[in-house]
Amino acid sequence: MKHIKYILGPALLLFMTGTCYGCDLNANTTERTTLITKSSVEKPKEQFVKIALLLDTSNSMDGLINQAKAQLWDIVNEFTYAKCGNDIRPSLQIALYEYGNDNLSSKEGYIRQVLGFSNDLDEISEKLFSLTTNGGEEYCGQVIHSSLRQLDWGKNADDLKMIFIAGNEPFTQGKLDYKDAATNAKEKDVIVNTIFCGNYDQGINGMWKKGALLTGGEYMAIDHNRKVVHIATPYDDIIIQLNAKLNKTYISYGSIGRQKKELQFIQDSNAAEMEEAVAVKRAVSKSSRLYKNSKWDLVDAAEEDTDLISELQEKDLPEELKGKSESEIKAFIQEKKSERMEIQNKIQELNAKREKYIAENASQETGELENAMISAIKAQASKKNYSWDR
Repeated sequence: MKHIKYILGPALLLFMTGTCYGCDLNANTTERTTLITKSSVEKPKEQFVKIALLLDTSNSMDGLINQAKAQLWDIVNEFTYAKCGNDIRPSLQIALYEYGNDNLSSKEGYIRQVLGFSNDLDEISEKLFSLTTNGGEEYCGQVIHSSLRQLDWGKNADDLKMIFIAGNEPFTQGKLDYKDAATNAKEKDVIVNTIFCGNYDQGINGMWKKGALLTGGEYMAIDHNRKVVHIATPYDDIIIQLNAKLNKTYISYGSIGRQKKELQFIQDSNAAEMEEAVAVKRAVSKSSRLYKNSKWDLVDAAEEDTDLISELQEKDLPEELKGKSESEIKAFIQEKKSERMEIQNKIQELNAKREKYIAENASQETGELENAMISAIKAQASKKNYSWDR
């Protein structure tokens, strides 16, 4: 069951990559509005890729969990390039569940919602690193039912909605039938993808493949004990140095600002403790469009809401901005924004060179889980008008 955790982390991120369920499928069609009212063709302002990761945290899942932590940022970075229709860039939201752990309530079926749908990459990382394993009963059907019932999947048919469930026990355990869960998923337009940690045929015999096929999802089996190989490059140290400078462009505000900025640093440290290459990949993610922190950073917040600065109270400002006029605060924010964009662009440029170096010096850098996930995501995404521009 340790395998499950590993799989889920990457799986989440990867599935995000395959967004766009019907993303702007009619973008290039000729005008057909004569019989259609304006309100009937209006699309939501945002489109989402919603991924729920259901991870088995029973015994023997440590190796898999480490793989998931290491590959989380690979998946995020892959998703950065995803688009649907006419250059629509969907927003990514991830939810996390754990199941099969004796520390969880038996009344709830040994299931816990660790995180509801969130686009906070630091928070997602924090929750993955908080997971621990302990033996338990693994009820796949019940955890799928819970995620479908508890999460807000929305009603936009163009959103891509996916579940990734990972584990190594039969898919049939528990009182709630996985077939009923699949029916419920189809009603909500949610695709269930399954990842079995172990032998491919054993997973089929345990009904993991059928659990996926019932909703049009993908079945995968992985070697959860396989070590992820990271390729060091001449650009890694520079990217890590730029990441430290990037952190200094964040201006915390409000009641949670200081706590969130500290969380940013902690997740940098968690990545670095795993391996330098993981810290590099996280830095690349932080230079992408997916790393937004408007809830606690004034630069992102001001970009999202131009009236925010005039509405802020003195007590919500960081020490360096207290006593400053509104025009002085705006000038300070603009300075940090320009500095951030410059650093992020440098990281992206160096990452392009880094990826080229890796391609020229190794046949592959990815782990088994990541290979399986990206392959499945892109195969499904190609059917939904999804593409990647690098």
